[in-house]
Amino acid sequence: MKDQYVAGLREGVRVDSLFAVRSRDLRAARNGDAYLVLEFSDRTGTAPGVMFRPGPDEWSLPIGTVARVRGTVTSYRGAKRISVESLQPSADYDRGDLMPSGARSTDELGSAFGSLVDGVRDRGLTAVLNEVFEAEGVMTRFAAAPGSKHRHHAYSGGLMEHTVSVASLCRVLASRYDGLDGDLLVTGALLHDIGKIDELHCDVSIDYTDAGRLLGHVVLGERMVSQAIERAGRAVDPGTAMKLLHLMISHHGEPQWGAPARPVLLEAVVLHHADYLDAQAAGFAQAVAGAGVMEETWSDSSNPFGRPLHVPTERTTTDRPSGACMALR
Repeated sequence: MKDQYVAGLREGVRVDSLFAVRSRDLRAARNGDAYLVLEFSDRTGTAPGVMFRPGPDEWSLPIGTVARVRGTVTSYRGAKRISVESLQPSADYDRGDLMPSGARSTDELGSAFGSLVDGVRDRGLTAVLNEVFEAEGVMTRFAAAPGSKHRHHAYSGGLMEHTVSVASLCRVLASRYDGLDGDLLVTGALLHDIGKIDELHCDVSIDYTDAGRLLGHVVLGERMVSQAIERAGRAVDPGTAMKLLHLMISHHGEPQWGAPARPVLLEAVVLHHADYLDAQAAGFAQAVAGAGVMEETWSDSSNPFGRPLHVPTERTTTDRPSGACMALR
């Protein structure tokens, strides 16, 4: 176990630790000198870095490399970063130090996922779910995949955690609004991000595959589900199949967010907002995690929300104002 993590970095602190290199970009300063813009990560979070006058070994360092980073934490435009003095690849590391994990175990998530699948009563939709998740290797990859590269559930197992959360939200919402087809909605939720098993690669860091960069998980997922529908054959009603595919391609909501089609079914609208809600809530928790470890009240602004975020604190029953229950009667 290493003794220096991203979450504990403070301005002025000397850095000498192992981190995964998540991104590396060679740029030129106004005077023509080369410098590297970097992003490092470990299981506690991510940290930007900069290295001036790098050599060929540094600027050619592959993304995903585990490297020993030496330097100092400095501040630039209000954001902390590591001013790197040396950057050397290392083969001696503990993956558990570098790759974050979720709070829920694989067994717990697998049980919740199975219950959600079992709750779908439509035989055609059940057939599609079985064709997708019982295909060779799919469930293993699904259980290990991250939910995204950066913004939310960015850790091994994050995809299943996000999927279970979204599908659970949809199951509750299905009983709240007239006209919703609960089986269609939950099936769409269980399948909406399945393309991420082909979009993302996860080792000591997370990066996009070639298919992920060229096609993206929406297209990859729609293809996977379309093939499953074909294999299921007459078990699936053609109209239901078309609606399910619409949920797949519209769950991002708007074209500028990566949706080939905007939601035009009630189930598609609900799925989009359930997906967005869970991603935003998880992204918030991820953004304030480092500040929470250090018992700070606010995060800094170097997060996907682009602003300081208030760190939630645990509330107990003693926090409730006297007479609050009486006032609600």
